[in-house]
Amino acid sequence: MTFPALRRHIAAFFVLLLCLLALCPGVAQAVSMPDIQATAVYLGDPETGLPLYEKNAEEKRYPASTTKIMTALIVLENVQDLTQKVTVLEEDFNGVGADASKAGFVAGEEVTVMDLLYGLMLPSGNEAANTLARFVSGSVDAFVEKMNARATDLGCTGTHFVNPNGLHDDNHYTTAHDLFRITQEAMKNETFADIVSTAQKNLDPTNKAAEHPNGKNLYILTTNQLILSRNSPYYYAYATGVKTGHTSQAGYCLVASAEKKGSELISVMLGCERPAGAAQPLTYSETKELFEWAYENYESRTLIEQGTEIQEVPIRLSTEADKLMLVAGSDLTATVLKDLTIDDFERTISVQEDLVAPVTKGDKLGTLTLSRDGVIYGSVDLVALNDVSMSEVLYYAYLLENFFSTPLFKLILLVVILLFILYITFYIIRVRRRRQKRRQMMRSKYARMEQYEREQQHRDE
Repeated sequence: MTFPALRRHIAAFFVLLLCLLALCPGVAQAVSMPDIQATAVYLGDPETGLPLYEKNAEEKRYPASTTKIMTALIVLENVQDLTQKVTVLEEDFNGVGADASKAGFVAGEEVTVMDLLYGLMLPSGNEAANTLARFVSGSVDAFVEKMNARATDLGCTGTHFVNPNGLHDDNHYTTAHDLFRITQEAMKNETFADIVSTAQKNLDPTNKAAEHPNGKNLYILTTNQLILSRNSPYYYAYATGVKTGHTSQAGYCLVASAEKKGSELISVMLGCERPAGAAQPLTYSETKELFEWAYENYESRTLIEQGTEIQEVPIRLSTEADKLMLVAGSDLTATVLKDLTIDDFERTISVQEDLVAPVTKGDKLGTLTLSRDGVIYGSVDLVALNDVSMSEVLYYAYLLENFFSTPLFKLILLVVILLFILYITFYIIRVRRRRQKRRQMMRSKYARMEQYEREQQHRDE
């Protein structure tokens, strides 16, 4: 074979190979994963809770001041009037060392709950955490009980709180996944979302404004470099919050949220380092990298639109139709890999058995669940596309048909059988008694005849 002929054969082989690969359905390119240095990481879609990236997500870690996310959530769930004023007490500074983060409140200062929340979440005020805990529950210990109970309610399995601020305690821990769950719930609260997306805030004047370092009302800044300043190299345009944290035992921690083109994400990083000479820890650059990786490879997409026809099912007791179309009762939206199509997902349909009329348009009759590789991406209700009326004739026939399989019918049948058996038994007993009586009568008659014959014979003699 000449070289040109060999080259043509090789080219033909590769063309054929490319064609075969193009024809293979459902083959998605593998997504390269970012190399994140944080000890524990969880990146997820807050709408569904689905993970996009995980690293030691169930490992118990110290959360430092990211604890305050749960503190704020408990306060917002238990206080209706956020304009109430609370007096900061000396006891609220217990355990808060000189080098611990503070909002700047002073003992005796009367502050609204809202401003205490800003002081809690932006500059990470430990005294604000203690003040809020005492105000809500009467004591810090009672407040911590609420925190742990709420963590359990949210499905947290690796979390235990000892205080409301995150100052180190060996028994105060959580996991990246649990902290995602807590933040996921907190971000549903509009007030919380507003607070954690705020870069700077002028708090209202108080009775102790003159005792502040500037002699005025407090002006506070967030510790979250992702949203603090547009001029900062750590700024991320799509960031919407949430909270930083740091202790020597916990390392640097960051819980962050972002939204880009309607797609929301929550990232949790625990146990990061700050390189020697660096102005900020790796949490910011790695969180930005993780968000950009996710937005490059994933997108928020409506997989099932409301009203989409899903499945036709049989229906009984109607002369109008013997089948009914079920449609999606709402949109099913999830964050998924960009190159996936609806055909890449497995459908699990659950529908009521033995469906009977009447049915009203919009009635829920089942559910549709989408999953892939064992991960559930969401479920929607399946509802009736149209009304289906009931035929009275078929209905009564149905009642009669089903009556014979009901426990009542079986009971009645059992009673009838028992009564029949009793009747037969009594009848047999009665017949036997009659026969016995007849025999006795015959014996008595024969005895009298024999007696009469003996007496007659005696007279003849």
